Formats: sequence, structure tokens, C-alpha cells
Amino acid sequence: MSQPMDSREVFEVLAPGLLTTIQDAGRIGHRDEGVPLSGACDPVSMAVANRLAGNPPGAPVLECTLLGPEILALTDVTIALAGADLGATAQPSGRRLGPGQAHHLAAGERLSMPGSGESRGCRAYLAVAGGFAVPLVLGSRSTSLVGGFGGLDGRALRTGDRLAAGPTGPAAPGGDAPASGTRLLLPHPDAPVRVLPAPALSGVGASAAALAALCDATWGVSPVSDRRGLRLVGPPIAPAAPSDGGSNGVIPGTIQLTPDGTPLVLLADAGTTGGYPVIAVVISADLDIVGQARPGGTLRFQPIDLPSARRALAELRQTLAF
Repeated sequence: MSQPMDSREVFEVLAPGLLTTIQDAGRIGHRDEGVPLSGACDPVSMAVANRLAGNPPGAPVLECTLLGPEILALTDVTIALAGADLGATAQPSGRRLGPGQAHHLAAGERLSMPGSGESRGCRAYLAVAGGFAVPLVLGSRSTSLVGGFGGLDGRALRTGDRLAAGPTGPAAPGGDAPASGTRLLLPHPDAPVRVLPAPALSGVGASAAALAALCDATWGVSPVSDRRGLRLVGPPIAPAAPSDGGSNGVIPGTIQLTPDGTPLVLLADAGTTGGYPVIAVVISADLDIVGQARPGGTLRFQPIDLPSARRALAELRQTLAF
């Protein structure tokens, strides 16, 4: 794949990790064409990593899941890490590269992210000064695994891939962290996820009782979860009425019910429509929490009203300074 102009090769992939993809703020404005949003599952950690690397908040980053890649620095380069702590080190020195910080790698150093069973969250974000340089597809550089386009040919990283970075902007690499708050530096999956009632509950076969059942339980996160969504484990929820089989528009954060009463929380790679009943929608300010939900972990939900949801998003944006 040809690299965009003004880019420079910065890394060679020695081992790809479990699932490492290039993601940005997502493919906005194409849902009416059936194109999933894609983008970072944890947009907060992506923005933090980019801020530390001196990039705009939505610049392309590496999203690393559970077991990160091993990459070789081809030149001196500044990186930043945020999100889950996957045990990143610089080899051969063994220098620790913690999340919530910018780091300098010298040409010839290897970055290794072997993962950690004790880590909060499951996704780490690696930003490079200038952002990762891949072609723009439908207004985004995100990898759409479902569609097979964007990022590196629509796929996860492979051994032997070479990654390029774009030109650095006016912000100096290695900038300051956003305003203080541990949530911005480490995932906080123990916090309750705030949800809004689904629009027109009766029209999608759900009810206020179904929403209450969702918020009254503590839910396990099934291993059968991916970037499309989380399958939750807990007491079945009965909708007020069966779905009429029609399709409803859905967005990341939509919580659906399968026919057996299992809740599904849609994430970044979810489709644009779905026929399952909808009982709630995760507020935008809490998408990072569900995006970091680790298989085997738990989630709790808390109802919130629309004015409070808008305030929460405004406060988060103010904290991130964008």
C-alpha cells in the first residue's frame, strides 16, 4: 500500500498482537449509506494519547486489544500511550513506558506490549507525533474490519507491516496531559455506565420495566464480545412486546435485547440498523467505559436524563480541552 505524501516510515511490525488496528474519530456522515462508524472504541483514551503526542484529538492511533504488538522504531520518534496498561516496555533496555505519558524511542529500540491480566480495561492507544499516515477513505483513516477498508487495507496489523507517520503540526510533541482526573489516564470500568431510555420505548418492543431490570443488575462481559458489541451475562430481560421484525437505526452505545433476553451493547463497528428491541442508549460521555469493558469483567448501568447527559459531555470536552 502506498503511503500518503509527506509521511515517513517510523515502525516495522515484528509481532501484531491480538488485535491491533489503526483508528481515528470514525467515519462520520455515512451511516445513511450503511457504513459503520468504526473509530476508537474508547474515544477518551484516543484523545488523551493524541494530546500527549501533540496531535489533534482524533488523529489516527493504534488501538491495541489485550495483547499489544511488538514494533521496531525505524527512526527516533515520539509516542504517547493511554488507556489500558498493557505492560509496554522499550527493549532491549526494559525501560517501562507507562500510560498517560509521552515517550521518546530511539531508532533501533523495540516497543513491546505483552499485556497484563491485572490491567483495568482491555484497549491501549498508541499515538505517534504526526498521527499514523494511511489513506483517507470516506472521510476517515479508521480501519473498518466489517467492511474491509480503511487503515491498513481494512485489516489488523500483520508481521512485516511498516507504519508511517504524518508531518507534525504546530503543537510540540510530548505535550501536557489533559486536566487531571484518573479516568483520563486509566480506564475506569468500575464506574456505572449512564444510559438514556430508548427513544419511543413502546415502538421498539421494550419498556420502562426492561430499563429498570437493566439498571438493577450487575452484568458480566462475555468473551463473545468484539468491536461490534458486548454480549452481557446476567438475568434475562423480558421486553414488553416482541419485536415486529423491522429495522431500527442504531448507533454505538445502543443497548439491544436478543430474543432470549440477553442485552447487547453496540460498539464502534456495529451496523447502522438492527431489528432487536432497544431498551437504552449509553451516553456519549460514557462510551469510553463500555469501550474498555474487559471479557470476564462486569458493568453496571445507571439511568440519567437528557440535560444531565448533555452536561456530562460538555464537562468531558472541557476537561479534554477540545
